[in-house]
Amino acid sequence: MPGPGAYFFGEEERKELLDVMETGYLSRYGKEDDPMFKHKVVTFEKEFAKYIGTRNAVAVNGGTGALITSLATLGIGPGDEVIVPGYTFIASISSIIYAKAIPILAEIDESLNIDPKDIRKKITKRTKAIMPVHMLGNPCDMDSIMEIAGEFGLYVVEDGCQALGATYKGKKLGSIGDIGAFSLNIHKTITTGDGGVVVTDDDNLYERAFGFHDQGHKPYRMGLEIGHRSLIGMNLRINELTGAVALAQLRKTDNIISMLRDKKRKLKNAISGNKELGFRKINDEGEIATLLTLLFKDNKTAEKFAAELGTKTLAHSGWHVYNHMEQILDKKTVTEYQCPFACERYGQEVKYYKHMLPRTDKILGRAINISVGVVDPGIGAGFGITVLSDDKEIEQVAVKINAV
Repeated sequence: MPGPGAYFFGEEERKELLDVMETGYLSRYGKEDDPMFKHKVVTFEKEFAKYIGTRNAVAVNGGTGALITSLATLGIGPGDEVIVPGYTFIASISSIIYAKAIPILAEIDESLNIDPKDIRKKITKRTKAIMPVHMLGNPCDMDSIMEIAGEFGLYVVEDGCQALGATYKGKKLGSIGDIGAFSLNIHKTITTGDGGVVVTDDDNLYERAFGFHDQGHKPYRMGLEIGHRSLIGMNLRINELTGAVALAQLRKTDNIISMLRDKKRKLKNAISGNKELGFRKINDEGEIATLLTLLFKDNKTAEKFAAELGTKTLAHSGWHVYNHMEQILDKKTVTEYQCPFACERYGQEVKYYKHMLPRTDKILGRAINISVGVVDPGIGAGFGITVLSDDKEIEQVAVKINAV
């Protein structure tokens, strides 16, 4: 099922798409003085950077591509450790592995985000970066994370894939760390089906990010460039059709978030009088309100509640939980590059196994997601409302929750 952006497809997206289709000019590159070239991708990048509050943005093929680009941009590679939460989408971890770096899994706290106290415990002489993941639209404790990063000289890669448009103390997520990554897939705040964006304030990092996403080319080129390429890159470009949809959706972002916050506020108010219910910690009211997460006093109560509603606790919700990531479980480091994990020649052996993060397990066992804008059983949000639910539907859901 889709996220909020998919509910808002309309004439704006059709107009932007037809603008491209009528010319047949689908590449993101072209001559600016050519009337056939509509430069939708370039326009989207400029407007996206302005929206986030960064100097630069690079549109790429997905959130995973945005994370891989971010790590490559920072020069993170073999032997480097990146601290990442154990509750996140697998891409946060797999992007580190494909950089041939080492994911170091950290505990979460009751915000369902990475616990800054555990970050400190996981830092070694090999730590190169922290990857805070703004899970389910809730900002991480960025003040604490940036303080730690500054103290130890670490990069901060903000994974904002689930939190496009959210703010922390007045700043858009993605603009606080060294580099930020976003997703535009079907479950996100706005969507192009698939797509992603990398943002940064640093012009040198921007040049590297742009080069990595397109075979080493420098930014600002609109046509064929021979020579002057800055690094060995890949092809993670998007085309003008994707850029057209992204542009129309971006201009709806604030309206979508406003509606999400209104729906969540009404639902939360309708059940807040129930003393049996608690809620996850929200680090900043600038969250995008795609989900309402209940936090119960113990696992037994949460399991019983979930069964009555026909849903699941987050501990059983799907592949955002490290315990369900069979791709990494029971794996460990090996020599050289026989495996995409780390290398023993750097003197470490990192293992990934079930229940290695006991505090994370306990919190997820007590948590249940109620959908507001993201209806997705894969994250335990198969029950609730949508961004288009009216007051009557919100009341019906609240009555059921209170009754259970």
